[in-house]
Amino acid sequence: MSVQTIRNVFSVETGYRLSDDQIVNHFPNHYELTRKDLMVKNIKRYRKELEKEGSPLAEKDESGKYLYLDFVPVTYMLPADYNLFVEEFRKSPSSTWIMKPCGRAQGKGIFLINKLSQIKKWSRDSKTSSFVSQSPKEAYVISLYISNPLLIGGRKFDLRLYVLVSTYRPLRCYMYKLGFCRFCTVKYTPSTSELDNMFVHLTNVAIQKHGEDYNHIHGGKWTVSNLRLYLESTRGKEVTSKLFDEIHWIIVQSLKAVAPVMNNDKHCFECYGYDIIIDDRLKPWLIEVNASPSLTSSTANDRILKYNLINDTLNIAVPNGEVPDCKWNKSPPKEVLGNYEILYVGELLRGMCFQTALPLTALVSSSFPWRSLLDSVWWPVSNVSCRGGTVHNRGCTTRSWHKGTGLTGS
Repeated sequence: MSVQTIRNVFSVETGYRLSDDQIVNHFPNHYELTRKDLMVKNIKRYRKELEKEGSPLAEKDESGKYLYLDFVPVTYMLPADYNLFVEEFRKSPSSTWIMKPCGRAQGKGIFLINKLSQIKKWSRDSKTSSFVSQSPKEAYVISLYISNPLLIGGRKFDLRLYVLVSTYRPLRCYMYKLGFCRFCTVKYTPSTSELDNMFVHLTNVAIQKHGEDYNHIHGGKWTVSNLRLYLESTRGKEVTSKLFDEIHWIIVQSLKAVAPVMNNDKHCFECYGYDIIIDDRLKPWLIEVNASPSLTSSTANDRILKYNLINDTLNIAVPNGEVPDCKWNKSPPKEVLGNYEILYVGELLRGMCFQTALPLTALVSSSFPWRSLLDSVWWPVSNVSCRGGTVHNRGCTTRSWHKGTGLTGS
């Protein structure tokens, strides 16, 4: 079901009410996570709330940067935050920034700037365009461009990862193991002369497929498993495991950031497309989250992957492959997970949903960089079976975790 259709289904004006045997593949206000500006807004709010609570997750370094929650590039909303952006820009005038329309996808409307005059020109042009079309001015976000991306074969790439959320209260999410990397067709250069060359900077298939060097056989894609093997051979297994643990951490924290404001309708589930960029220091950055990740196949392997993705998603969303039932607790047995693996399971206890739990993969991995945080964080998961191991927490009064290797990795 499309996003537009979902808006109509949940619109107050339509008066439509879903029956128990009807489920839909979007949450009513999914845009809290999937609109670029709202995602950043919710993550900023989440940081402030944790900071106010004195949570160790909100700890900062001497320069004022978050130690554990610094996973989104510095971002401002335009035109609302223009003055704040100018102030930040002048601190580092040689930086490059990337502008994106808040409500568009597939790389449409994106461009890079490195001068304030370019922003002013954009503002003038957009005002003229809005006047002609008699439509309100489109909102944009402007983010500090990751100018030191990890390169493979000299080319920039990002990760497309699929994450299924079956419920937000309690939060229950799954990671799809068969994600992939999307490569640019032109070798990367930070040269200002190439700022307008989207074949250098944007990894979107919708853009790259029009490039002269686009390969229609593999579609400019690598599986995540191939990326992992490459990194293990070039950077080492320990740092590679740490990288993937941090990616899992980012995903869970982004979902927890929007959980309090998400309309957790019992008829809903959602499969998100996460876009992650890795810099040359192997630090992952969350770029955006897509509400309707493309299911169009560009290659034979792509078709197989997305067919399995749909099949595995429905096996989790629909109990035992039978008639949908919104009263179902959405806790499928591990035998039906297919290529999904449990990423995080929260638990409602005494009317409360503990929002300080850590992701499963984080707790059990020896390479997780914030292991000391366990001394002050509860893990409210009770008898959760995952990847061959069982994790226990009795009454959320003490902490314990399974240290077997069956739970680690991606």
